Amino acid sequence: MLKTILSRRAMAALLAAAAALSVGQAHAQSTLEAAKEAGYIRVGFANEAPFGFATPDGKLTGESPEVVRAVLKKLGIAEIDGVLTEFGSLIPGLQAGRFDVVAAGMFVNPARCGQVLFSEPTYGIGQAMLVQEGNPKGIADYGSIAGNPDLKLAVMAGAVEAGYAADAGIDQSQLVLLPDQSSLVAAVKAGRADAAALTALSIAEMAAKNEGVESTKPFGEVAGKSVTGHGAVAFRKDDTELQQAFNAELKNFLGSEEHLALVEPFGFGKDFLPTKTTAELCAGE
Repeated sequence: MLKTILSRRAMAALLAAAAALSVGQAHAQSTLEAAKEAGYIRVGFANEAPFGFATPDGKLTGESPEVVRAVLKKLGIAEIDGVLTEFGSLIPGLQAGRFDVVAAGMFVNPARCGQVLFSEPTYGIGQAMLVQEGNPKGIADYGSIAGNPDLKLAVMAGAVEAGYAADAGIDQSQLVLLPDQSSLVAAVKAGRADAAALTALSIAEMAAKNEGVESTKPFGEVAGKSVTGHGAVAFRKDDTELQQAFNAELKNFLGSEEHLALVEPFGFGKDFLPTKTTAELCAGE
């Protein structure tokens, strides 16, 4: 009889524990709720000016972090905590929970849409090449590299430029894969690469800050296809609540006087407002 009572008590305790666990899981905080309660959220960035970078005194700034900071404040999240990561590790880091948002000006494309949720685009921009001062090799765009197998092109690992190079017919052996902007500049200055490819704003910034290099004229097509990239903020696939709340605030913020005043110091402005939606970009349009 005692054994039966103990068994019943044990069973009741197990059922109660299971019910409590179920209730706890049902009411587990979402990323948005947790960030509101904490007052901050972790943001991954790749130190790529002017999209997202740390100043010498450690402040996280750039087009994407400033837009994220402004929009999240409207959602009741006062601060963002930056986590520096190589560009190619941003999506894996997001998925692994090292941070909750990617604020790096990341281009929206179908492959990435399969891995993360994107906000609506915050800007649209074309491409340019970083070359040695005087452009001794006469490089204008990806076609210049494709037309000369002796030329080398430096691109950031994980960035869209490697895909543009393939579209232009550049052989894989001509690519120099590097982790960040400073590596691209160093490769061009040292002659390890004849050019480096990035967005026109990044190339202009790199040329302005480094002696011995310059930017080519910006261009918007590669192999007959538009390369006007659209950057957005990335979230984990299961963070739909955060993405939707962010988009709702972004819709009213984008193109406003407040928005333009915030991003113009980084070279953005009304001429760089997006022209496509995330749905269109994810569909490859």
